[in-house]
Amino acid sequence: MPTQFPTRLRIAAISFLNPAPLLYDFEHEPQATKLRDRYSLHYTTPAQCAEQLSNGDADLGLVPIGALPHLPHLTTVPGCVIASPRQVRSIQVVVKPGMALHQIRTVAADSASRSSVAYLQIILRAFYANDPVFTKSPAALAPMLQSSDAALLIGDPALLALQDLDAYPGHTWYDLATLWNQHTGLPWVAAVWAVNPTALTETSPTKLIEDLTNSRDDGLTHIDTLVKDWQPRIAVPPDTIRTYLTKNIHYDLDSDCLRAIAEFYRLAAETAVLPRYNLPLLAT
Repeated sequence: MPTQFPTRLRIAAISFLNPAPLLYDFEHEPQATKLRDRYSLHYTTPAQCAEQLSNGDADLGLVPIGALPHLPHLTTVPGCVIASPRQVRSIQVVVKPGMALHQIRTVAADSASRSSVAYLQIILRAFYANDPVFTKSPAALAPMLQSSDAALLIGDPALLALQDLDAYPGHTWYDLATLWNQHTGLPWVAAVWAVNPTALTETSPTKLIEDLTNSRDDGLTHIDTLVKDWQPRIAVPPDTIRTYLTKNIHYDLDSDCLRAIAEFYRLAAETAVLPRYNLPLLAT
């Protein structure tokens, strides 16, 4: 009789700095070996993560909340989140000199982005009566600003660009999470763990939530290890990495984050950025 091997959940993870604590146990021993029995992990961009979950190439992923209305077969896993209470640093809107947010007519958006584009569209439509044209672009700030009034950078390219502010005299830099917080009083939420429930054949919802929360908690207690891991990967000072992971990003899907997600979807529908959507949570 052939040996039956357990079916491993295929995880699409984001290859940026911000989810590093969430993935700690998947990347570090002793838990990494144990988790490989239940999970198969690969890395991609936020937009591609959603795409892989859409076409069935992944079962579980860190999904931008702006993509979830288009993925109705997915359910959000309680516990973890990528969010920011006010200033996120890794989502930057850079506007040409002499222009205000209500005046921009074109935006070059990092092609890796999905939720950030939706956030900026919502903010501009709802609070600035502005509806500029967005075009996808590689994450290179100088050419983005040559072709458009404003540029939207996300993730590690945004953190790197902040190290080079002097190269863009007169430009206005807006932190997207700060903008959102100023207008709503709520945290900014980027992504959640989302799963296709039909894939949970070998791992129960309770065990999935436990594995993901334990990994987050272990990551947050080993920040120094993560700083050492990421120093060779991103050209920013170690203290910037530490501050980013401990101050700028928030990892607990708490009641404030759930209220922020609900407000995001309400405004997204009201401004016709996204279809109406209510966040489903995985039941245990």
